[in-house]
Amino acid sequence: MSVRITFYGAAQTVTGSKYLLESARSKVLVDCGLFQGHKELRLRNWAEPPFDVEELDAVVITHAHVDHAGYLPLIVRRGYRGPVYCTAATKELLKLLLPDTARLQEEEARFANKRGSSKHRPALPLFGEADAAQALKQLRPLTRSSAAIVAPGVSVTTRCSGHILGSASLHFELDGRRVSFSGDVGRYAVPILPDPEGAPGADLLLCEATYGGRRHSSADIESELAGAVHAAYRRGGPLLIPAFAIGRTQTLLYYLAKLEREERIPACPVFVDSPMAIDATLIYRSFREEYDEEAAAILTAGNNVMMTSRTVFCRSVDESKKLNHLSGPRIIIAGSGMITGGRILHHLMRWLGDEQTTLLFVGYQAAGTRGQLIQSGAKEIKIFGSFVPIRAAVETISGLSAHADEAELVRWLKSGSSPARIKIVHGEPDAVSAMERLLRTQLDCPAAAAEDGESLEL
Repeated sequence: MSVRITFYGAAQTVTGSKYLLESARSKVLVDCGLFQGHKELRLRNWAEPPFDVEELDAVVITHAHVDHAGYLPLIVRRGYRGPVYCTAATKELLKLLLPDTARLQEEEARFANKRGSSKHRPALPLFGEADAAQALKQLRPLTRSSAAIVAPGVSVTTRCSGHILGSASLHFELDGRRVSFSGDVGRYAVPILPDPEGAPGADLLLCEATYGGRRHSSADIESELAGAVHAAYRRGGPLLIPAFAIGRTQTLLYYLAKLEREERIPACPVFVDSPMAIDATLIYRSFREEYDEEAAAILTAGNNVMMTSRTVFCRSVDESKKLNHLSGPRIIIAGSGMITGGRILHHLMRWLGDEQTTLLFVGYQAAGTRGQLIQSGAKEIKIFGSFVPIRAAVETISGLSAHADEAELVRWLKSGSSPARIKIVHGEPDAVSAMERLLRTQLDCPAAAAEDGESLEL
């Protein structure tokens, strides 16, 4: 048997990343993500997996985001007991991500049953904390830049992808073939993390295309964020920022601390209303060896990299609820980043209909999510079974994305050795098509879009 790869997610969409890599001796699942966004995608999380989980020899994860690792408890529930490989920092972040995702599933099911807002009687969680706990027992750390045997005849090497702490591109060797996975490629010259490392040569490279056909704003991010803070301050109400707990929240805290140190924004309260984001920030602080030179220099100068003078961590539900009784300018950072769940929903229920409120988007909003609907100009949004009017000022800072835009993806590809072939993944159809056209003109190798369920042999 030759080497085969099958696309079971993140093909013509940005969620549900799952790729089955097979050789004559082994079956390895690369990424194990949940589907998010449109209902037809989310329903795929409830279906039986399109592969036999008990036949897998290993799972290898690029980074600790739900769309790349959130499905792990489900394959464990269905019988997978093998190793799950990832970098050391990703392992620590998954200890937060998986139990938190399970709790959100359980809490939303309880809330739906209490309010009767679900079509299902009773509403059930997709998976529970026990499933997440079992998945964590199966995590195995990989050493950066060193080849590791993860299954019979299969070795993998990780390189920094610059997306979030611990994120990696993966480079496999099996049966004389080389297959690389970009994972999510990060930005160049952004806070805290080093630039993405170029990929080695491969027979096949899977390249993400989240921002295919688009380029991030060339505006000064610090000035845009300072402007949003000042505008919210003038309105006199809360500045609500839905943000991913891992990566985006830490970048925001970095910029807010820097702006306050430089007296470019007022020292207003900053509430981090997410236990997972709080713990993720502490993990970021513990992996200082992964910092870039600028962040290391801030530490050396005796400053806090990710804390303003009035940053408050809100762990408990009671602490979160108290935020809805505050008045005056304040910044509330809460998950989830696409408003698909989490504490941001409760704050939006309370404040989205208030003209003094500012809602600031700081990342990509996938098609079909509440975030995308609000961002596209919806007048009301459904939360917990009720429609909430949107009277808040809605703003967006695109430059804070942790994803490389199309120019940065080309830069990343050119910084490594050219692959023989590229399959484009992890992008909406328009983005994938745009990236396909761009790569065919920019690189001397064939590039084509991956299709859901497609298999190809090398």
